[in-house]
Amino acid sequence: MAPKGIASPVPISWYPTLSVLMLAIGLVITASFFIYEATSSRRNRSLAKELFTGAVASIFLGFGSLFLLLSCGIYV
Repeated sequence: MAPKGIASPVPISWYPTLSVLMLAIGLVITASFFIYEATSSRRNRSLAKELFTGAVASIFLGFGSLFLLLSCGIYV
């Protein structure tokens, strides 16, 4: 019995759309993080909110970069 090839769980035609969407969401969350840091005083900042916002932005920017590379034909 021959082994099956590896297939993507996401259709290849969705790669460009997913990359633009995820990068846009990641950049908006990053912008809101910077605005929060610039407008709040040191006493009013919340470490949990900063960590959560940074983690969510990082996840979206990471997957957006992955799909951008995949849509360009760079398979990682």
